[in-house]
Amino acid sequence: MSDLTPRKVRPSLLERAAATYDFKADARAPYALPAADHPIPAIGAAEPRADLPPAQPKPARPVAPQGHLAGAATINRVLLAERGLLVPGAAVGALAEEFRLVKRQLLATARSVSKSDAELSRLMLVSSARPNDGKTYCAVNLALSLAAERDLEVLLIDADFAKPDVMAQFGLAEQAGLLDALADPSIDVEACVVRTDIPHLSLLPCGTRTPADTELVASARTGTLITQLLTADPKRLLIFDSPPVLAASPASVLAAQVGQIMLVVRADRTSESDLREAINLLDSCEHIQLLLNAVALTPGGRRFGDYYGYGQEEDAL
Repeated sequence: MSDLTPRKVRPSLLERAAATYDFKADARAPYALPAADHPIPAIGAAEPRADLPPAQPKPARPVAPQGHLAGAATINRVLLAERGLLVPGAAVGALAEEFRLVKRQLLATARSVSKSDAELSRLMLVSSARPNDGKTYCAVNLALSLAAERDLEVLLIDADFAKPDVMAQFGLAEQAGLLDALADPSIDVEACVVRTDIPHLSLLPCGTRTPADTELVASARTGTLITQLLTADPKRLLIFDSPPVLAASPASVLAAQVGQIMLVVRADRTSESDLREAINLLDSCEHIQLLLNAVALTPGGRRFGDYYGYGQEEDAL
């Protein structure tokens, strides 16, 4: 006998997002990191005392190379702080805690995907519906937060071919990268990877820009290069910073190559219609998660970071 009892249907991703967030709200002021009010003064040299013998210089001790960090590109931590990005080794604050929660959700999804496809689980894409929604800012912070994990090697790939910005965010110059390796089979993509002095973090620049970027990404060589990058390090996780979905076509092409997508939604700008259209274009990827950016803090709302400053000022990532 047929069971005609009505069953509860789980709302779609968009329906749940619309029920939680007001996409038509007026503009809100984004959260900004406070600037330092009191710079630390320089410490002057102590005057020598006449009643003490002159100090003998200590012999210099050789510094042992730090594995893959030897010869790596130096990242200016002050520049990261000035741009409101996470600073490795700095005290834990609200931003660090927020991205800890974000990466935990993404890593949980990766473990789920790995049950059916181990390689696909190590591929993530970060995008947004429209430009200026903060996708690169979120991609960089996500990469920095994931690099703090002990069992991962993170490779952040600049796949925003029209407006590459990943290298600039770290204060590094552009150089040969993904597009060059896609266009020329003789180029070893691993040779284009830039190791940094941030443990567990490497970068792959965009490379030489070309009007055929979408066609290059859609070619079979993209899969070959991804396999090479994953094979080079079994712990490596690839994060693609792609163009905005509704502004350039490479995002929808790359969606078919990754195991999950983090779609950045700007709280004071992204419309529900743009969000729906962007998700439709990314439907080749089964796992799409939304990250709400530029949310105004409300009195009594959830805050992170202050707990670590209570009694311990030196807590770090």
